[in-house]
Amino acid sequence: MTSRPVLRLALAGVVAASGFALAAGPADAGSRPARTVPVRLLALNDFHGNLEPPSGSSGRMIDENGQTVEAGGAVYVATHMKNLANRDTLMVAQGDLIGATPLISAAYHDEPSVEFLGKIGLDVAAVGNHEFDEGYDELKRIMRGGCHSVDGCSPAGQWKGAAYDYVAANVLLKRPNANAEREAFAALGAGDGSSLRNLLKGYGIPALPPVSVKWMNGVPIGFIGLVTQTTPTIVTSEGIKDIEFVDEVKAANVASKLLKLVGIKAQVVLMHEGDQVTPGQSPDACSAVPGAGNRIATQVDAEVDLILSGHSHQAYKCVVKDPEGGDRLYSQGGSFGRVITQVDFGVNTRTRDIDRSTVVADNHVVTRTVAPDTEIAQFVQTWKDRVAPVANKPIGRITADITNSATPSGESALGNLIADGQLEGTRTGGNAQLALMNPGGVRTSLSYAGSAAGEGDGVVTYGEAFSVQPFNNLMQVVTLTGAQLKTALEQQFTGGPNGQPFTKILQPSANFAYTYSKSAPWGSRVSNMTLDGAAVTDTQSIRVAINNFLVGGGDAFAVFKEGTDVWSGPLDIDAFAAQLGRNNPIAPPATNRITVVP
Repeated sequence: MTSRPVLRLALAGVVAASGFALAAGPADAGSRPARTVPVRLLALNDFHGNLEPPSGSSGRMIDENGQTVEAGGAVYVATHMKNLANRDTLMVAQGDLIGATPLISAAYHDEPSVEFLGKIGLDVAAVGNHEFDEGYDELKRIMRGGCHSVDGCSPAGQWKGAAYDYVAANVLLKRPNANAEREAFAALGAGDGSSLRNLLKGYGIPALPPVSVKWMNGVPIGFIGLVTQTTPTIVTSEGIKDIEFVDEVKAANVASKLLKLVGIKAQVVLMHEGDQVTPGQSPDACSAVPGAGNRIATQVDAEVDLILSGHSHQAYKCVVKDPEGGDRLYSQGGSFGRVITQVDFGVNTRTRDIDRSTVVADNHVVTRTVAPDTEIAQFVQTWKDRVAPVANKPIGRITADITNSATPSGESALGNLIADGQLEGTRTGGNAQLALMNPGGVRTSLSYAGSAAGEGDGVVTYGEAFSVQPFNNLMQVVTLTGAQLKTALEQQFTGGPNGQPFTKILQPSANFAYTYSKSAPWGSRVSNMTLDGAAVTDTQSIRVAINNFLVGGGDAFAVFKEGTDVWSGPLDIDAFAAQLGRNNPIAPPATNRITVVP
C-alpha cells in the first residue's frame, strides 16, 4: 500500500493541467486485461480514547449470537485488528477517536490515544465533533505535531503528530485570508491553487483536508471525510469561531467530483453522523432507524460506493439505495472500541471502480477472550503509571451507584448531583442562585462496586470523577430574566425556532423546580417554576450557573447567549470533585425536581 495524502498527486495533476491521469496510477492499466483485485477495510468509530477496557454498560456489547459479552480495550482492539488484517488491508475510522476521553488520555490532550491508533496501523480517519473539543487550532496541533500551547510537552516529549490522515470535506474557513488560503492549498499539495480554486468556486476553502487517497494492489481508493453539521451546537463556540460546518451531502458531492475529475472512481465516505437503532439487535442486523445518517447515505452522489458512519454509538449493517437506485453499504460499529467493521470488496483494474456485487461486510465484536497484545499492553501501562498519582486519588464516598440513566422526567441522579455541585461552586463570587447541567456532558455513571480497586467500598477517585466530566468546561454565571429562563426550558424540546433536534432535559439544582407538559405546544410546555420555594416571575433577574458550552448557545440553547454580567469560576470537574468531597458518604439524589404532566 502506498499513501497519497490529501490529493497531493491527484490535485497536482489538475493544477498543472498537464493531462496527468491519476487513474493510470503506478502502471498504465489500459493494456492489461481487466481483473478484480481485493481490498479489505477495517474500521473503528467513536473510540473516545478508551485505552483501558471500558466498564459498565460501556464495556458490554450484544454479539452476533445475541449474547451480551465484555468488549473493548486497546490491547484487545490491537489483537483483533492483527487477526483480521491481511496484505490487502487499509484501516480507517469515522471520528470521535479523541475527546470525551478517560483521564489516561485526556490528561495529555489525547496524544496517547492518537499514538495508539498510529501503532495499530490506522491510515485515514474522518474528524468527529469531539475532535474539536479543544478547538480547531488544537486539532491542527494533534494532526501536525508540536507541544501543547499551555501545558507544554507530555512526558513522552515533543509530539510528532498523527501517523494517519484526518479528513473533513464539510469544514470550511469562514473568512479565509491570503495566508489561510495558501496554507489550505499547500496542505492539499496544490501549489498556488489557481485551478483548484476554480473547481471549488461557490463551495469554499477547506479548513482541513477534504479527502485522502490510498493505493492498494495497484488501484487508488478515495476516502471522503464528513462530520455532523450539528457540530457547532455540541462543542464550545470559541474554539471553532474561524470555521463553519456545511451540509454533508453538498460537501461529499463536491469531494466526489474532485476525485472523479482525476480518475478516482473507487470512493468511500467516512462519516461522523449516524442513526439510532431498534435495541437488542445483532451488530450485523440492519437495525438503524432512518434519520440524519440515512439521509446522507441515500443522497450523496452515486459515485460513492460505501458509507461508513459513526456518531450515534450504534452497531448496524445496512444496504441502502443511492440516488441512481444502486445498492450501497451503510454501516456503523458501535463505540469505545467494542466493534471493528470489516468490509471486503473487489476493484476492477480497468475501470478502477468498486464492484459493488463483491461487497461483504461484517461487524466483529472486540471480545476480551483473545490474548491481549503485549506491545500495546506495555504502552497502556506506561501511560497508566504516568497518570496514576492523579487518577487514583480518593476524593469522596458514595453509598450506592449514582447513574446517568434518565428517569421519565429526563432527570438523572448523577446529573442532579453535578448541578448541585455547580451551584455550590459558583455561589461565592458568581452569586449563583440556581444551576443547570446539560445531560450530554454527564458521560458515564459512578459505580459503588467499581470504585477504587473494585472492593465495593464506595470510594470515588479523581479518575472516576473525570470520566463523568471529561471536558474541562468552565463554570460561568449569567443573569437571565424569569422569562428568558422559561424560554431556555422550552428550548429543551423539539419544535421551536432554536431547532432542537431531540429533547434534552437540563439537570436542575435541588432548589429549582418546574413542571412540563408532554402534549402542550412549544412555548407553552413549561409552568410552575419555583426557586427556593418561591414562584419565578417573568421580570425578576436570576443568576444562573451553567458551563461555557451552554453560555455559547451549545446544544441549541440559544437564549443562554442573551445572558448578561458573565462571571467565570472553576472548571466543571473541580466543582464536581468538590461536591463529591462534601457530606460523605453521598447517597443518590432524588429525581423529583421536575414534574411531568400529560
